[in-house]
Amino acid sequence: MFGKNAWNKYEGKKLDELMAFNEEYKDFISKCKTERECVSYAIELCEKYGFKSINSYKSLKPGDKVYATNRDRNICAFVIGDEPMEAGINILGAHIDSPRIDIKQNPLYEKTDFAMLDTHYYGGIVKYQWVTHPLALHGVVYKKDGTEIKIAIGEEPNDPVVCITDLLPHLGYDKNSKPANKVIEGEDLDITIGHMPLNGEEKDAVKKNIAKLLKDKYNIEEEDFISAEIEIVPAGPARDMGLDRSMVIGYGHDDRVCAYTSLRAVLDTEKSKYTTCAFLVDKEEIGSVGATGAHSKWFENLIAELINLSTDYSDLKLRRALTNSRMLSSDVSAAVDPLYMGVFEAKNAAYLGKGICFNKYTGSRGKSGCNDACPKFIAQIRNIMDMNDINYQTAELGKVDIGGGGTIAYILGNYNMNVIDAGVAVLSMHAPNEIVSKVDVYEAYLAYKAFVKFAE
Repeated sequence: MFGKNAWNKYEGKKLDELMAFNEEYKDFISKCKTERECVSYAIELCEKYGFKSINSYKSLKPGDKVYATNRDRNICAFVIGDEPMEAGINILGAHIDSPRIDIKQNPLYEKTDFAMLDTHYYGGIVKYQWVTHPLALHGVVYKKDGTEIKIAIGEEPNDPVVCITDLLPHLGYDKNSKPANKVIEGEDLDITIGHMPLNGEEKDAVKKNIAKLLKDKYNIEEEDFISAEIEIVPAGPARDMGLDRSMVIGYGHDDRVCAYTSLRAVLDTEKSKYTTCAFLVDKEEIGSVGATGAHSKWFENLIAELINLSTDYSDLKLRRALTNSRMLSSDVSAAVDPLYMGVFEAKNAAYLGKGICFNKYTGSRGKSGCNDACPKFIAQIRNIMDMNDINYQTAELGKVDIGGGGTIAYILGNYNMNVIDAGVAVLSMHAPNEIVSKVDVYEAYLAYKAFVKFAE
């Protein structure tokens, strides 16, 4: 159903199922605040559903359930279909990185009796939104001998949190007269992590006390920050929003709401005509670069491995598999905010509660950098949605000369496969806490599950 409010069809048992699914999603998004945590959670979920690592297979046959990971920051889950892989794969591709603040490699210092951590923000954050929030530290530290130390501080009720401080309004006249993008500068996003001096020390006594605490409690030396990957994220779990509990507010809906629903859609799908795939990828927020971004050759190499396990491998079979594939780039859209109507073109905008949102193109300023989906493919998608009674809508990301953005769609489109963006509408996107409608989360899951079973 196009453009209709999806809540109207939910009552009784169907409503209970919708709410139960969102409880599972809330658990995921509360526990998975980094890419590594998403992959670890996804592995557990895959194995619970009977999927096995690609390394445990010597050959593949229809119905086999397999997953593979890359550097603890990417994961793909496949159900092998009846058709050979060169006939194409039904792919759901989502990213599991979100805007955040990262710790620099030489971060620890002391200033006016405060121990501080120097930071570098990641992705398109609005810097002033991150001050005075309780923040948590998540990540890993690698010792020189290869020992891995996992960090998650600030999530348990009795855990300490950290914070970026801000100036009181009585002294902030000059600061508050600056443009919004200058109110807080990037180098002013440093984290306050301590204030107690180490007994017997005079110079940098607070810094030394924090260094001692890190050594005693976590076996982390100050020099170990060089080989660490520690992310600063909002502390605390996702929560129901609205007196009617119709929404979820939490960190990282962009794009973990699409990652979870895509993964569940594949896990909940048995053997089908075509191989089905959930592809969860890193680095979208900074251009999909590097070994774990969508520009990496990892996904292409992985498909080659699957073909090799299924039949006699050839490069031509790989090329055919990629070009014959169909993909939903599972990524979020900007939801219309009643407080900021002026930036949206109402007829071509995403609304909370109207189901999964399809973006024929994204890009900006004349569609620059977009993937422009084939209309015949869109017609097939429309048919899938209507045949399965799924609510859907279409949108652009704001008015033509105001909005714009990018996803991984064009990257997979470079293989000549059919790709369209399809995801959940999000309020307050890229803020420390974002908002989604529970009905859109569930409708996206149903849409993804219908798509991966698609057969021409």
